[in-house]
Amino acid sequence: GLGSPCDIIQAMAAPRDEVPAGTLARLSAFVHERGQRAAARRTILAHELGIDPPGAHDLAARAGSGSTPAAQPEPLTDLASASKDLAPANEGEEEEVYTGSRVFLKGMRSDNPHNDYSQHFVNTGQRPQNAIRDSEAERYTGYPRMRELVQLKTELLHLRATPPFYVKADLAGFPLTALGSQFDVILIDPPLPEYARRGAIGQQAAWTWDKICSLEIDLVGAQPSFVFLWVGAADGLEEGRRALRRWGYKRCEDICWIKTNRGTDCAASTLDAGAVLQHTKEHCLMGRKGLVKRSTDGHFIHANVDLDVIVAEEPPPGRIDKPEEIFAIIERFCLGRRRLHLFAPEASLRPGWLSVGPALSGTNYNPAMYLDYFSGPPPEAVGGRPLLLDGHPGTLLGSWAEIEQLRPKSPPTKKRPVR
Repeated sequence: GLGSPCDIIQAMAAPRDEVPAGTLARLSAFVHERGQRAAARRTILAHELGIDPPGAHDLAARAGSGSTPAAQPEPLTDLASASKDLAPANEGEEEEVYTGSRVFLKGMRSDNPHNDYSQHFVNTGQRPQNAIRDSEAERYTGYPRMRELVQLKTELLHLRATPPFYVKADLAGFPLTALGSQFDVILIDPPLPEYARRGAIGQQAAWTWDKICSLEIDLVGAQPSFVFLWVGAADGLEEGRRALRRWGYKRCEDICWIKTNRGTDCAASTLDAGAVLQHTKEHCLMGRKGLVKRSTDGHFIHANVDLDVIVAEEPPPGRIDKPEEIFAIIERFCLGRRRLHLFAPEASLRPGWLSVGPALSGTNYNPAMYLDYFSGPPPEAVGGRPLLLDGHPGTLLGSWAEIEQLRPKSPPTKKRPVR
């Protein structure tokens, strides 16, 4: 409310009799507020350096500058006297000082400087997202219907899952059509050039995006089906969309993994020579082939059960493991039982999935045995509850009446009156 810098300079240079009373009062309050902020910053810095009382000479000496503070200008007598008249009534009260704060050394606009997580990251390397509480035990507190829905879907997934199948193969020369099946869901986690720039894949060769686009995803993706493609946080955001178009998929969602580093210092692993900011997130693009509607295709998808954000710990340096929660999000969303995971590490083997990748220890996949799990009529009941499939094939998971009552549904489309 003081106007432009020119107005401030003119008011400070003009004699007091020529300065309007309102401008003088505001300027005095401004100078008083700045002095209080400077004093508060010196108090906090002196406490951190163990200096009491906080003198300017002591702070300069402890900082190791070896220089003496510049001479202070003569105070404005008129403004000083005016500021005394405008001082708040509680000026004499003891000022509240935040002690033990290494996370906040400048600026006093925050009511609680301990909540400056950006400064905390600068000082300690601990990321701001470490303060997000997102454990499974707390996530559904206050949402009993959602908790029950997730528990029921997890139980049904367990009862209808196939054993974990896996194939050790170099995907550069392995034809995906040799798997002998089409798939409802394909999860792809390639060794991206971005990972190589960060030194996260060790001796493993990175795949260029042209090479990733050459995968035969279009030949093994069913109609309809979904692809989930990890693309990193750099050029993959654009190149991943190109790959989806190449395979005949349309990007429809973007799942973001926010990486925490509560248990380890992963600052070095986030540095990318081609970036100007530290990357603490990754993206997984979701592509759709075919027409799928939330309101009419409840036999194939259950929408709006999960969020598009994952908050999970970053793996140790040299590894590119992805959060396990991505599997749960996919399984609760798409009811197709034929799930393929490409570039799968050994630790990601999971019931209900066929994993393929060069890092696996061996092969147990048999196409005829795998397809046998989806042939024949589906069971009428699972887990003592009737299985709702409405005549759809056994390649789909099905549902329970309790799940249908609890899951979010799109409102029915209103029919326009015929004129």
